[in-house]
Amino acid sequence: MIPGYLRFGAFQGRLVHLGVCGSVSAYKALELSRDLMHSGIHVSATLTAGGQEFLTPMAFRALGVEPVYSGLFNPEDDVYGHLLPAQNAHAMAIVPATANIIAKMAHGLADDMLSCQALAFDRPRVVAPAMNPAMWRAAATQNNVAVLRSRGDHVLDPDSGRVACGDEGQGRLPDPYDILMAIFRQLSPQDLSGQKILVTLGPTREYYDPVRFWSNPSSGKMGAALAIAAWLRGAEVHCVCGPNALSFPQGIHLHPVLTSQQMFERCLELWPGCDTGCLCAAVADFRPESIRQEKLKKDSLSQGRLTVDFAANPDILRTMGASKRPAQQLIGFAAETCPDMAAAARSKLEAKNLDLIVANRVTNTGCGFASDQNQVLVCDRAGTEKELPPQSKGEVAWSVWDWISKT
Repeated sequence: MIPGYLRFGAFQGRLVHLGVCGSVSAYKALELSRDLMHSGIHVSATLTAGGQEFLTPMAFRALGVEPVYSGLFNPEDDVYGHLLPAQNAHAMAIVPATANIIAKMAHGLADDMLSCQALAFDRPRVVAPAMNPAMWRAAATQNNVAVLRSRGDHVLDPDSGRVACGDEGQGRLPDPYDILMAIFRQLSPQDLSGQKILVTLGPTREYYDPVRFWSNPSSGKMGAALAIAAWLRGAEVHCVCGPNALSFPQGIHLHPVLTSQQMFERCLELWPGCDTGCLCAAVADFRPESIRQEKLKKDSLSQGRLTVDFAANPDILRTMGASKRPAQQLIGFAAETCPDMAAAARSKLEAKNLDLIVANRVTNTGCGFASDQNQVLVCDRAGTEKELPPQSKGEVAWSVWDWISKT
């Protein structure tokens, strides 16, 4: 199921048509249908003859998928069912996609319900392959995939591992999370297309011995929501990530770091080539001046007390703001506990040469660090301020990119 922090309301009322082909992984299309519907999306489906060897149309209808097509000349189906997805659906996804359906789509064959629907569908489609590794590696399959991609279809790379017959290699159905994100991208406005966006997220860790560090409770969820929302809306996204346990779609460029200094260096490398920077990481402002080479033992402490001397870390946001070109935009985040959050946010916006700042009170119950929700105040350089209600971090992220896309 899609994580709570990635709930996006932008997909409410949209329609996705699923094509389900013959593969032992077909059961995952049921999980995908459920996740789509939990996001407010209406789902219809077509099962090929092979797909019906693994699942029945009733399995999808029981989840609320409607209509479910099962054959080109099935008297129970609409006589023009082969055309309806092209007229009604906002996106089409083939999950799982066999070598056969990929070949049909590449060459314009239309001899069953799904291949007719795919041929009539005049917008980009999501294709999630699943087949034996030898079939995936075959020159014919690779050529067909290249044809689909050249036409704008989003063909995911299969996962690697052991397949049903026991062979090892690339051919397993991609992770349902990646498929879901690819579908979401087809449903999203592409108003950030052509932009290269840098996002920082998560905590940093400042070690003072080999096993202990100074840090904070950031989970990286807010930054991940920002990165994923930007990618959904067409941007090329580079994520400089502190330690986290989150999942990202295929297509987002990840740059894992550990310390503040590493984050500083990576950001400064990437920033000159970016259009927008969105710094959401909870960076440690201070680091121990020295790191012990061996684990500190409790019995070695004087009177049972530990003293650690700290030095200031470089200010990533201020440094990027100082070098910002007129065409670049820079967004900062401020985790605040002070009474006048707006004044603190405005002060930071001016001091660090930001175009937008998002402030949140981390002491609010159910919001902030590690939670799925956030409640923020957004301030921009033009003097506009807007307080957003408590909502998922995905919704906050969507609002931030709405703001940027309109400036």
